[in-house]
Amino acid sequence: MRSPIARGDERETIPPPDNRREVVETLAAWIETERERLDIPAISIAVVEDQTIVWARGFGWEDQARTRPATGHTVHRVASVSKLYTATAALRLVERGQLDLDAAVERFVAEFRPTNPFDQPITLRHLMSHRSGLVREPLRGGYFDPEPVSLADSVASLNATRVLIRPGDKLKYSNAGVAVVGLAVERAAGEPFALHLKRTVFEPLGMNDSDFDPDDALKARIAQGIMATDHGTTFPAPNFTIGTVPAGNLASTVLDQAKFLSALFRGGGGVISSQTLEQMITPQFVDRDSSARFGLGFVVRNDKGRRRIGHDGAVYGFATHVSALIDDKLGVAVVATRDCANALADRIADETLDRFLAAREGKTLPPPVSRTIPAPERARDLAGVYTDGTHRIELYPRNGRLIADAKGADRLWELRAEGATLVVDGPTARGASLVPLEDAVVGDGRRLDRIEPPAPPECPADLADLLGEYGPDHNILALYEEDQQLFVRIEWFFRYPLKRIGPDEFAFPDFGLYHDETLRIERDDQGAPAAVLAGSFRFARRKLDGDGATFRVEPLEPVAVLRERALKATPPVETGEFRRPDLVALDQLDPTLKLDIRYATDNNFLGAPFYDRPAAYLQRPAAEALVRAHRLLESQGLGLLIYDAYRPWFVTRMFWDGTPAAFHDFVADPAKGSRHNRGCAVDLTLYDRTTGQPVRMVAGFDEFSNRAAAWYPGGTARQRWARRVLWRAMTRQGFEVYEREWWHFDFQEWRAYPILNLTFEELEAQRQPTPDHPEPPRP
Repeated sequence: MRSPIARGDERETIPPPDNRREVVETLAAWIETERERLDIPAISIAVVEDQTIVWARGFGWEDQARTRPATGHTVHRVASVSKLYTATAALRLVERGQLDLDAAVERFVAEFRPTNPFDQPITLRHLMSHRSGLVREPLRGGYFDPEPVSLADSVASLNATRVLIRPGDKLKYSNAGVAVVGLAVERAAGEPFALHLKRTVFEPLGMNDSDFDPDDALKARIAQGIMATDHGTTFPAPNFTIGTVPAGNLASTVLDQAKFLSALFRGGGGVISSQTLEQMITPQFVDRDSSARFGLGFVVRNDKGRRRIGHDGAVYGFATHVSALIDDKLGVAVVATRDCANALADRIADETLDRFLAAREGKTLPPPVSRTIPAPERARDLAGVYTDGTHRIELYPRNGRLIADAKGADRLWELRAEGATLVVDGPTARGASLVPLEDAVVGDGRRLDRIEPPAPPECPADLADLLGEYGPDHNILALYEEDQQLFVRIEWFFRYPLKRIGPDEFAFPDFGLYHDETLRIERDDQGAPAAVLAGSFRFARRKLDGDGATFRVEPLEPVAVLRERALKATPPVETGEFRRPDLVALDQLDPTLKLDIRYATDNNFLGAPFYDRPAAYLQRPAAEALVRAHRLLESQGLGLLIYDAYRPWFVTRMFWDGTPAAFHDFVADPAKGSRHNRGCAVDLTLYDRTTGQPVRMVAGFDEFSNRAAAWYPGGTARQRWARRVLWRAMTRQGFEVYEREWWHFDFQEWRAYPILNLTFEELEAQRQPTPDHPEPPRP
């Protein structure tokens, strides 16, 4: 395996010595493969052996325009790695007698006065080892809060909070707590926190591209990260300054991180003493918790018998790993510019350290395993719900990947194939494995059999009005129902069951990011949910969360103007051989198919009729496949209700021209044509054959929102079940769902048919008699 970037490429900031070249080429090829597979814009890495940075390299691009290659000099937001530097500055002042690890922190920050019901005051030792019992985020300047706020005001907002756990007793990770440490540093030093860190830590170590308060020149060099959601979409990461600056706002490079690690290898590099460093990398409070893994700022763990120290970081659009095998004087820094891609950053670091250690011993390890994405057909075959009655996992394809939703897991998993085994190996999680059998999977020693789950019960009435999305665009919180219980999805990925402890108050579980905290519902004057209070932030209810009414967009121009222009326009020219169109009316193949042709009425997203009659046509093979799906659903008391099928090209042009650009993901580009134009796409839902009513889904038809995604993990269990039933029925007959719209299915043979621009009236007039086609056989 060879490096994909030739020697001398500008991405390779520091080339390796000859005795590490083979190791580096193997790693570089694998890292680039993983970067491309996971759609990560940029990755930077640096490796340091004692006092020498032996390799630094970038992969991908710093900017979305792909004009600036990523390198070791690329500036990143390194998030919670910031805590290492805040702790270093604090311990430096402890050495000088200006701070005291075990004195009440109020001695140094007099205005810090949260309600503390315990007999133990909070100390700097508690704060730096995450044993203070404070909330995770302050009320102002926390992770979700984009508003500018000073460090002092952010810390002062903690006075409206309560210490949740007796200080020292239990690990509770707190960004708020490290902000207090930073303010203590600022007060003891008599100068602003960022300036003090620059003067006493960064400049002495030659870390010239690192700053907690970056100037415009440094800001301009920060890479552009991306956000990702658990329903498969991405968007540019926000770049606001987080108020808890000492906990997570450092801008830096992997080269500067390597310089810091090198300083640790020489006993603190003159910034702190070797004795102080040893104290920082010694787990704290082991007398109360034998599994304690936090020193003072540092995470400390045993890595195959070696002491490994460091910290991970996760902030909007960036995932960082910095660690060192301190006694071996070998360290690595990795940053990936995709939100929460820490599983990948961690794996890159692990694979790198293993191979550099082996090279020291004259050994050569095999290349890291690049597991494969299961083929689409394989993913469809594996899709389903598996259970042993207690444990449950659902597998489904999403954006060309195989996703696992395991009961009890705090996030979704991406599965990749390693031989016959499926391994959790994605950007946000890794490690567990499943072995597929025929209609079963085996994992963790348990056999889970595939089932066709029955319809879940309706969501409890006292939870139903709470469900929906809350908060700002950059960080949307969702409440949903599963197994008759309220769940929250927070920070885009993390999913937790909630326990009701009051009429509008719920407790987070005893694991995860927000354990020992609560989630509260704020209601308006009419008693409707108006906001969620969680993570010390108010998430206002988003307006799309309603009763399923038709989603509306104000057309950019009058519909009559759009129609006149579209009728004069010409569809794109296509080359190649196509089948002769054979569009058939769906209701003529099976009168039990229901039609609700929204574009023949004003009950649609643009609020005007586009068709001259309520009709639905598909190319005959697609129509016959749809009828088979409809008849297979009869055994479940369900049928198909059609919203739209064949669509003349000029209507696609009207949709595009009339829809704001922000919603263009939901309408086809007329320059390319739509699969609807080919008579091979259908928009539909389920209906109940007993009542004749549509089955309620997570989102309404043509709702331009996150909830419309085919695998959006919100709503009620029953709504998601119905959406799964529809997907299963259609895909078994050769249709594929459009990932952004649960209702849109494309027939697999769509490429064989040309773009058409006939109105329904013209279509009926030009339809020629065809040989009789037998009615599709009943199953």
